Amino acid sequence: MSIKKTAWNFDNSYACLPEKMFSHLSPVPVRSPNVILFNHILAENLGLDFSNLSKTGVAALFSGNVLPVGAAPIAQAYAGHQYGHLTMLGDGRAIVLGEHITPDHQRVDIQLKGSGRTPYSRQGDGRAALSPMLREYVISEAMYALGIPTTRSLAVVATGEDVFRNTSQPGAILTRVASSHIRVGTFEYIATLENVEILKKMVNYTIDRHYLHLKEAENPALELLKAVIEKQIILITHWMRVGFIHGVMNTDNMTISGETIDYGPCAFMDAYDPKTVFSSIDRYGRYAFGNQPEIAQWNLTRFAETLLPLLHESQETAIQTVEDVLGNFPGTYQKHWLAMMRNKLGLFKQENEDEMLINDLLFWMQENKADYTNTFRALISKNFPTGKVFQDERFKLWHRRWQARLSQNACALESSFELMRANNPAVMPRNHKVEEALKAASEQGDLTLLNRLLELLSKPYEDFRSDDMSYQTPLDAGCVYKTFCGT
Repeated sequence: MSIKKTAWNFDNSYACLPEKMFSHLSPVPVRSPNVILFNHILAENLGLDFSNLSKTGVAALFSGNVLPVGAAPIAQAYAGHQYGHLTMLGDGRAIVLGEHITPDHQRVDIQLKGSGRTPYSRQGDGRAALSPMLREYVISEAMYALGIPTTRSLAVVATGEDVFRNTSQPGAILTRVASSHIRVGTFEYIATLENVEILKKMVNYTIDRHYLHLKEAENPALELLKAVIEKQIILITHWMRVGFIHGVMNTDNMTISGETIDYGPCAFMDAYDPKTVFSSIDRYGRYAFGNQPEIAQWNLTRFAETLLPLLHESQETAIQTVEDVLGNFPGTYQKHWLAMMRNKLGLFKQENEDEMLINDLLFWMQENKADYTNTFRALISKNFPTGKVFQDERFKLWHRRWQARLSQNACALESSFELMRANNPAVMPRNHKVEEALKAASEQGDLTLLNRLLELLSKPYEDFRSDDMSYQTPLDAGCVYKTFCGT
């Protein structure tokens, strides 16, 4: 059975790759699908129109019970270093329905997450629980509104079936939209095949899909490596800008396109501390906030290793080439990070004292457990910030230094404030508010808090109204918040 007249425009290029890269299969039907969330704005941007479908028809479509015209469902094969150890993986509970071409000629994957067992499920049931699927919807859409490269969420459908995750929970399927699902782990999987021809095909395919300007490069694989490094530096810099902690930066969770993907044990930092970890399984802080740039470089090194056969016929020369390219990572990242932090502080041009000014503020924030988001937002005023934490003498001294630095800008003070407003969100997906909304939705079927949260997160750079202040207030510093890898 298929659905027509929804303006799907599928062109399934990934399915033309060697069959070792995927498995053909359809989603496993569910008992009683029901739409919980639907992203009407995203659907419109994708050129999709479901007005001819009943709610039941939409639920059937986004549960996988009914396939859209032109779909060629596949589960992708990939590997990944998980906490430093290489594991054979693949889409264990996700199926890419196909690649939809949007009205502006963009190619995006349409993936159902939680759609049933696949050849890569290992011991898993291939299903997903409602709460983590709602969580991915909320956080991915919040990241999009923050201006951070990310996959998007089109719909969440309850399945009418329970899944067991320590306890019995309602099941759900998320429809994820991504520019692709090509990962560092995709190339690691190819490396295990020891097949250079498949590697060449994947490099060429990735360039055609994401980096077309590299197609005529003298050494496409080398230029692809450089381009992916640049994309990841930009992405991690964005994460550091807003205090985002991915929580599980395994190589299978690093996309070649430079989009944030897989919102499992992720969270946003309240009190500033580079050692902040929320994930219940990250016991040693491998993926702590401050470690994210270093882990990105580690992951990119794994990517580079997969490309060695295409970089030079001499392995020694290929390795040296990789070392030279990756050796530029720390300096390039630091350059991007400093530019980002200058924007957060409203600083135009570059001055020698900027790095010390920035680091002194961060050190003060860490020592005083100051809120990362609120501190930067509080600075956007001609008046001295209010609040007990800002009465500290060291902060007052820092504030005078910062004002002196602002006076060196060759523009009006309001221009600095405009720059700061554009780079410092006022509203964030505060962990306690996200959990509160998810609990009400998944346990009580009440979407009121969730919809209100989504509304606020859609305009993160706008100032709060007085009645919205509870969304800006973090949990008590003494509370311990843990996230779990449920997505």
